[in-house]
Parts: sequence; C-alpha cells; structure tokens
Amino acid sequence: MSPFDTFVVVDWSGGNDRGATPKKDAIWACIARDGHSEEPVYLRNRQVAEAWLRDLLEAETAARRRVMVGFDFPFGYPAGFCHALTGGDDPLVLWDWLEKQINDAPNGNNRFDVAGEINRTIGNGSGPFWGNGLSRDINGLPRNKTDYANEFVERRVCEQQAKGSFACWQLSGAGAVGSQILMGLPVLARLRQHFAGAVAVWPFEPLDTPVALVEIWPGLINPVVKQAEVNGELRDVAQVRLLAGALSRLAPLALDEMLAVDAPEEGWIMGLGHEERLIEAAREPIAPPPLRNDCFALPAGVAWTPVEDALDMLRTRLNPVTGTETIPLQDAFGRVLAQDVIAARSNPPQPNSAVDGYGFAGGAPEGAHVLPLIEGRAVAGVPFDGTVPSGHAIRILTGAAVPGGVDTVILEEDVTCDGDQIAFRGPLKAGANTRKAGEDVVAGDVALRVGREFTAADLALMSAVGIARVPVRKRLRVAVLSTGDELVEPGEAAAAGQIFDANRPMLLSMAGAFGFEAMDLGRVVDDRETLRARLDAAAQSADVILTSGGASAGDEDHVSALLQEAGAMQEWRIAIKPGRPLALGLWQGVPVFGLPGNPVAAMVCTLVFARPAMSLLAGAEWCEPQGFDVPAAFEKRKKPGRREYLRARVRDGRAEVFASEGSGRISGLSWAEGLVEIGDGERHIRPGDPVRFIPYGSFGL
Repeated sequence: MSPFDTFVVVDWSGGNDRGATPKKDAIWACIARDGHSEEPVYLRNRQVAEAWLRDLLEAETAARRRVMVGFDFPFGYPAGFCHALTGGDDPLVLWDWLEKQINDAPNGNNRFDVAGEINRTIGNGSGPFWGNGLSRDINGLPRNKTDYANEFVERRVCEQQAKGSFACWQLSGAGAVGSQILMGLPVLARLRQHFAGAVAVWPFEPLDTPVALVEIWPGLINPVVKQAEVNGELRDVAQVRLLAGALSRLAPLALDEMLAVDAPEEGWIMGLGHEERLIEAAREPIAPPPLRNDCFALPAGVAWTPVEDALDMLRTRLNPVTGTETIPLQDAFGRVLAQDVIAARSNPPQPNSAVDGYGFAGGAPEGAHVLPLIEGRAVAGVPFDGTVPSGHAIRILTGAAVPGGVDTVILEEDVTCDGDQIAFRGPLKAGANTRKAGEDVVAGDVALRVGREFTAADLALMSAVGIARVPVRKRLRVAVLSTGDELVEPGEAAAAGQIFDANRPMLLSMAGAFGFEAMDLGRVVDDRETLRARLDAAAQSADVILTSGGASAGDEDHVSALLQEAGAMQEWRIAIKPGRPLALGLWQGVPVFGLPGNPVAAMVCTLVFARPAMSLLAGAEWCEPQGFDVPAAFEKRKKPGRREYLRARVRDGRAEVFASEGSGRISGLSWAEGLVEIGDGERHIRPGDPVRFIPYGSFGL
C-alpha cells in the first residue's frame, strides 16, 4: 500500500454533551496533510463526532486518499480480560460485544451499569472496574479502591512502559481512561461495520486497507504540548494539532518502524519507544513573550479561566467517592444522606387539636351557641375512647387525637363553661384549630432527599416519621499536606529564611468544620521522592488530598511536577485574586487539590473551589455560599478580568474591608468575618454602593 495521505488525531471524551461553545476536556479532532495541520475541530458529543468521522472517511476514501486515524484511548485490555468476557482472545470481538451493550445519548449513557454487570459476572462484584461516577450506588462497581479487587494486571505492557499513562479500569475522576474506552470502542466498532473491508485496526490487523485506526497517546509529546499551553492554547487543542502534524511529517520509514509491533491481544500505543522522534517532529520554533512585569499577566493573547467556568467544570465532573453505611439516627448529625428516606409513619399520624379548647362537629355559624359537654376529655397520648354525639362538645387539649364525631375545636379563651355545657360565639369554620393527619408528611412519601446533610431539625423530622436508622455516606477523609523547605512547626526554632507553617492548622480545622475527617500528613521538604512517598501513603487512606505550596511551575514546585508526571494534572490559571494557578489532579485514583502556598490565597481558593468540590465528593449537594448585598463602607477601583475576594466584615449594616489587600497579611483573615466578592468586570465602588458579602458561615465555617 502507498503511504498515508491524511492523518487524523482525535482526543476522545467519555462524558456528556459539552455544549455548543468549544470547551476543554471535550472531543477535539485535527486533520493534517503534507506536514500541515488544519484548524482543530470541536465535537460537542460522541454522536456528533461519529457522524463527523463517518463523513470524513467517506470523503477521503472517495478521493482515494489513504487515512490514518488515531484515538487517545486503549484499543485493548490487559491479557485475559477479553477471554474472560467473550470466551476468546480476539479484541475486535470484544469491540462488537461492547457495541451491543453500551447505550449512549448526548446527556446520558449506561457505562457504569455495564461496568457493574461485568464486575458481577467475572470479578465477584469488586473489580476489575472501579469509579462509580453517579450519585446512585451500582451493585458491583466500587466508588474507589477501598474495597477493590482485580484478578487482572493493573496495566497493559505498553502502559507499564508509558510513564504517566492511566490504567483502563478507572471510570470516573481525572484520568478516567476506562470511561473513554467503554464509550469509544462501540463507535470504532460501528465505523468498522460501516466501512466493511476498508478499515484495519492496528496492531490487530494488517494495514493493507484505505483506512487505519491506531491507538495514540498525546502524553508522548507532552513537553511540546506544555509549551503550547504556556503560549495560551487549550491542552486538548494543542495535543491533536501537534500530534497530527508530527505524524504527517514523519518519514514513511520512521512510521513503519513505529508500526512494527507485535501485540495481538492488548494492543499498543503508537510511537511508544520513539518519543524523541515524535517530539522533534512536533516541535515548533519558540519566541520570547513581551515584557509585562506583572506576576498575574499571562502571555499575550492568553485568557485566564473565569471563576464561573472553573466552578462549572468542578460541578459537572465530580461525583461521590465515599462508601455508605447505616447508622443510628442519633449519630447522623452532620452526615450526608446516601439515599432518599421514606416516611414510615405520617406526621401527624392522626388528626389532632392545635389548641387547648373544646371539640365538636360541623363548625358554627355566626351568633351565640350553647353545647352540652360530655364526660371525659381528649389528651395528647391518651385518646378519648368513644364518639362525641352530634350537637355535643368535649374537652380537648393541644396535640390530642381528634375523637370520632369531632372535626372542629374552639379555643378555651373563647368559651364560657359551667362544667355541664359551653357557650361561645360564631362564626367558626368546620375544621378550625385542627391538624389533618399527614398534613406535614404522609407515610410512604419521601421525607428527606439523598445528598442532604443532616441538621438538628432533620433529626427531629426523622424521629417524627418513625425512622430509627438512616443510610449515610462515610465521612470524606481529607488529608492535608504542607510542602516547602522554608516551613517549620510553630514552637520550633526558625532559621533565617524560614517561616512557621500557617496553612496546615488552618486547612485541617476547615476540613473538620466542613464535617469531614481531617487527616494530618505533616510537612514535606522540597524533595520529589519524599513527596511521592507521602502522596503514595495518603492515597491508601484518604479520599481527597489538599496540598499547599509547590502547585505552580517553578523549579521547586514538586506537587505540580508529580501530578504532571502521573499524567493527571490540570493547572488552571484562574482569574481570581488572591490566588494563583490551582493544580488539580489525581494520585492513584485520589483527587488532589494543589493550593497556593500563601495562606490568604490558600484559604480563599479552599472556600471558593475546594469546599463545593469536596461537598460533591462527600455525596452531598453542591455547596453554593449564600451572599448578601450590603452597602460598602469603602472605596475601590477594580480592573476588568479577574474576580476579587476582599477580606471583610459587616459593622452597622455596612461592609468594611481589611486595610491592605496584600496576600501576605494573614491577620486580615482573622480580622474578617467573611469575604466581599467583586465580579469579573471593571468596577468603581464608592461608599454606599451595594457589594456582595459572603460570611464565613455560608461556607460552613
């Protein structure tokens, strides 16, 4: 066959429709010919992507151009899995099997249910797949690796050699390659069926067809991609553009060497072992940026990620990671409800009196009324044993069950009683001063919804409807780690250039106040291997890790370097002040928030980003802080482009802000009782102008 004429690289996604506006972590594709890449194409969902690919291949084959299409997800699983599921070793049979099992729509699919069924069928319900990304539990699919067991190897042979690549078993969270596979292979199976005889899959079939499907991994050219990111290009866009261009510039002999692989069951990453050659082919000339002399300035043409966009990405991508347990109601305060609670009994359980007074039937028209009083009375907990005759009344107290023959109660203050009869004036409507059975909650109805964090009032409600034990999420385990040679413990002798660790006690106390289980990981010096070992240990016991310091891109920023090395890091240049880049990643399946080292920025980023994100990870609802518009007691001019948070408090109904905005002034955090949030646009605030004040209490502090 002739060399390839067209190269296409596709950055896949296992998630839902990403909307009409181009976004990161969506499906992106790029076409390259003769060493030149076209403008990358944004494909909002898999249905759009499949149609685009089908149209492209039809056009290319009609034009007699030979096409190589690379997808960034594994084409096979570790040895043995295919046979366990299909009874044979042909991975393409597995493709067809998945195509029949997976149901996919733009905003929903059944991949987690299919994974749970596979686990129950061949893995005893505890593996090989893990990472339930839904709010509901799925039988057989662990949410994390706490109760996980896998009889197959964790990684394919090629992944053991590809530094930073992910295992195919993980279905949710950063680096969830498993979802990409489950949602990608059915699409490729349909393309093979549609272009029967014209498509070959590498390395399972000879590439003697007009179309070749190959597995690629943009991580092989990561140094070049990172440089493109610095220059302002979305990572997904840079990956497809640079890799497509690199493949199209390779000499046919070099391409043949990369394709000369024998991996009949597991598949292989094209270009693995030839990274330097690929990087050289992808490399572009660099040019110095303009001098800005602004620590918050990005290179020309680069935009910050707006706060709202960052929050939206967290809100749509995170899911519960905690397991469930059933506990006594009295222990449920502050815990997160794991499923809807159905009322076992109505509240109130029967009609009852809302006041102390006298009960009778039918109400009373306007005018004077005299009714004979029967013997006995109705008392809360001691119902009247009998029926009140028509035209008679009975003494009844607050909370007492309404006796038969009674539907109306008149207040004792409106009654004259001589012991044998009562006199009162109407009008009084039938049903007055009574409560209907179940007017609060009806037995069989949902009393509390899943995701609710139990309050004292909720405990009262659960008791009232007869609930003694409740299903809750296990507490989110939040590990806190400080990094940096400059840090020492308070009370220790601080040498020149050293400072006391202010972040760790602050973050640990915040995690506890949020209702989570705080775990102190201590401090780590600026040594990458020491940090790696500490993160390894944390991943075995924590559900989420908060680090402070080392999250940027400097020589000693080891947190971001390790997350980048693991292939599970995104560094968001968020348009927020105070705050610098926020590193988000995954370490052995555990989410990591790399917070700034500055305590003011660390606290603000924790409140704004980590707090609501951890709420979702804990199984609760997204934590939206409640703000209040109050008059300003200050003046400030703000430039457009970033959202700002000022340390503030309210006095005499007006918002005061701390005298200095310097992020090194930790005393301002203590002085303040909340934050004033100023939107992204330009603003000149004068005394008396409305500003949004968010008290610390709205964040749960």
